[in-house]
Amino acid sequence: MTADKRILQVALDFENLHRALQAAKEAVEGGADWVEAGTPLIKSEGLNAVRELKRAFRDKRIVADMKVMDTGSFEVEIAAKAGADLVTVLGASDDDTIADAVRGGEKYGAQVVVDLIAVPDPIARAKRAQELGAAYVCLHIGIDQQMRGVDPFDALKRLCEASPLPVAVAGGLNSETAARAAEAGARVVIVGGAITKAENITEATRNVRKALDTLQPVRTELFRKYGAGEIREAFLKVSAPNVTDAMQRKGAMHGILPRLKDHHMKMVGPAFTVRAMDGDWAKPVEAIDRAEPGDVLVVDAAGGTTGLWGELASWSAHGRKLAGVVIDGTARDIDAIMDLEFPLFSRHIAPDAGEAKGHGEIGVEVLCGGQKVRPGDWIVGDASGVVVVPRERAQEVANRSLDVLEHENRVREEIKRGSTLSSVQKLERWEKVG
Repeated sequence: MTADKRILQVALDFENLHRALQAAKEAVEGGADWVEAGTPLIKSEGLNAVRELKRAFRDKRIVADMKVMDTGSFEVEIAAKAGADLVTVLGASDDDTIADAVRGGEKYGAQVVVDLIAVPDPIARAKRAQELGAAYVCLHIGIDQQMRGVDPFDALKRLCEASPLPVAVAGGLNSETAARAAEAGARVVIVGGAITKAENITEATRNVRKALDTLQPVRTELFRKYGAGEIREAFLKVSAPNVTDAMQRKGAMHGILPRLKDHHMKMVGPAFTVRAMDGDWAKPVEAIDRAEPGDVLVVDAAGGTTGLWGELASWSAHGRKLAGVVIDGTARDIDAIMDLEFPLFSRHIAPDAGEAKGHGEIGVEVLCGGQKVRPGDWIVGDASGVVVVPRERAQEVANRSLDVLEHENRVREEIKRGSTLSSVQKLERWEKVG
């Protein structure tokens, strides 16, 4: 490897070793230089994960992402004995821990990488890490930070310019951003999900390798993080089940059913809320004129069984370019609304309608499908149902939903190759004890 060639490190953040080994094999075929036993893998499988990776890839440097915080020498020594060539120690740990880790590594030929995650002054810590004997520092943007759209590149450039040690970088990098990391001065570019969640890991690794070698981004539709102005775009790429999974199985409306002509239809937008009485269609219809294009009308009719939404209201909402309507109550004219291809979700269907009496409120917190909905909360609906996302978490949840989708894509690929869901996930192993 030439001195100016950037090192591509693949991070194996799996919980099951058999999946990590297969992903590593495919990534090495695609051009990965270093292989990392990620922290989740080590916590799940122990240092046997490092041992098996070293056995499988003897000509590759194996990184044990231990995130050592105490007992530096002891933890580095046991990782080195298992086959680790490099071991991570947290920069937030005490100086004595880093120095002790370096001494432990020297006994068994392992180098120390100081992980700067959550370190307030990365440059100062990098300089101190060099004095303490570390071999590398790593600017690490954690996954939870990534979901909020933290951009590492300005900090990375400053660190690379000032650090006396070679700099590694980790944090949601893909084939589009890896080149940017290399241009900023990173010596080691660490890529996890953009490789390990790919259906074709070898091809995904080749794309990252190409980006590093040419310093030109390679376009990808997946494995990127979306900003505050891209929330709708992100949610349109995922399913309602992806979204509720991303919120720890929360947010799903119950009893609210899709009335869609095409099961591929999706509804995404901020909520414009209405509280109405059963059969009183005045406020829902008035709300159409007040809502903004792209909004989702969310109507709380307390589960009423008399129709307060129909074809003409749908034509009005369609003309105003609303994204759809969700009714905890009753709709009618379903055939005409389906032909219009306007997304409608309701608790009931009935042919009768009430009267426009004008009772209710617009723009208030409502209850729909058992979920509280505030104006501006994000609504995601498809053939599986409707999910509400708190507005203050919308960007984070959108990115987490994409992460769920990408993980599922990889599991699906493993099943297609002849495995089963139970085998991929090793369900019996993870059943709750007791």
